[in-house]
Amino acid sequence: MTAHTDQQTDHHPGGLVVVSGNPRPGSRTLGVAQAVGRRLAGSLALPGTDPVDLALLAPEILTGSAAVTAARDRVAAARLVVVATPVYKASYTGLLKAFLDGYGPDALAGVVAVPVVVSASPAHALAGEVHLRPVLVELGAVVPARTFAVTEDQLADVGQPLEAWAARWAATLGRAVPAPLAGVAP
Repeated sequence: MTAHTDQQTDHHPGGLVVVSGNPRPGSRTLGVAQAVGRRLAGSLALPGTDPVDLALLAPEILTGSAAVTAARDRVAAARLVVVATPVYKASYTGLLKAFLDGYGPDALAGVVAVPVVVSASPAHALAGEVHLRPVLVELGAVVPARTFAVTEDQLADVGQPLEAWAARWAATLGRAVPAPLAGVAP
């Protein structure tokens, strides 16, 4: 496997990109990630993009197909990326790990990232802080907000915990997200 090593410049012309690391296409994790993305796109006036549902790329993640490379490029060019995963074995999924392993050192430099975890129990709420945040930081991402952690029993009404989280962190994220350069389309 060849690592994605394109160095990004100091600007990130993209808007917001949502990534779901759930191995099931169209998962509830993707739904939560999109809800977080919509909430932040509205608060921060960021253009959104189609989500990166890693389940659809799973057969190609380790081979580095053109579709996987394009997905990695979209994430690396984003100003804000929402990275969501269900909690598997007290951590993030192997699928998400394989996707992130395709990046070289500091490939996400300057990208603001928001970890999102969906777990069966509140006991796993720290999986994003303990496992996902460090790998995003290792790749150069800026992670200024706490993980948005939601349990499966909160999925029916994710709006309530999301609003509480956004009330606390949207302004912090707004200060961290880089402004687009003049003349560069988002």
